[in-house]
Amino acid sequence: MENIKILVPLDFSDLGAKALHSAEKFAKLFNGSVTPFHSYLPLNEVDGGPYMYGMGTTSMEDYDEIEDALHDRLAELANTELDPSLVNAPLISIGNPAQSIVEEGKDFDMIVMTTHGRTGFSRFFLGSVSEKVLRMSNIPVLIVNEERELANLDRIMVTTDFSDHSKEAFPLAKEIARAANAKLEVVNILAFDPQHEDEPDESKRQVREQRISVLAKELLHDIDDLVETKVIVSSDTPHEAILNYNLNNPHDLIVMSTVGRTGIDYLMMGSTTANVVRHVKSPVLSVNPKAEQS
Repeated sequence: MENIKILVPLDFSDLGAKALHSAEKFAKLFNGSVTPFHSYLPLNEVDGGPYMYGMGTTSMEDYDEIEDALHDRLAELANTELDPSLVNAPLISIGNPAQSIVEEGKDFDMIVMTTHGRTGFSRFFLGSVSEKVLRMSNIPVLIVNEERELANLDRIMVTTDFSDHSKEAFPLAKEIARAANAKLEVVNILAFDPQHEDEPDESKRQVREQRISVLAKELLHDIDDLVETKVIVSSDTPHEAILNYNLNNPHDLIVMSTVGRTGIDYLMMGSTTANVVRHVKSPVLSVNPKAEQS
């Protein structure tokens, strides 16, 4: 990821600073740059626009003036929060926020955004939109939250269910761990149903531990001095098990594939990755192998 190009969607809420600071961490680590971005819908396309209030076309926005003002605000925000030498000229787009972010992101190596913004439309912009970007983006997406931005890179988790899709997160996790000289913990969840068994048979745990050790040697052998493996036995759902483990053993970053063995129903947002992003306190970097293939 040398010379990484990072796109940071902003809604001018206070949380934007967390996204910018997190992007700066990667930009410095990989000799890259940060581009602030804002997408908006004209007032006439939101809730009926001025027409629903009996307002005529004379009250419509002057788009050139709006975009100049947005451009100036983005530049001021980015240059205040970041080393100006890392900041590229801001980008402005009109349209559906999630689609605009994904479309603009095609020219970048990573998207960094927050999960919550202001109330009202801005909250919508960086709430459900972030999950849509996770689903659609063909480049990695880093999600930071209210409680934690990407400040350090000493301890990283990468998750796997041994599917080919989950393995797509490994090259990125390895590259970050190597550049930051960070410990990389490879984690697998061995779930069991407490209604049918108190604990899974010990042989199941041993098989998983062997598999995860072989997987780490196969995909991460060139940084084996930084790699640890762990099988978590839990009666919780996978995302709950990851959340609980992370709460008790905080990680600076979690790297995950958005697609697992059985696929995900992102319309219902039932995926492990989506639920981890919603609840975990660590930043989450997602890789979407299906979007990349398409």
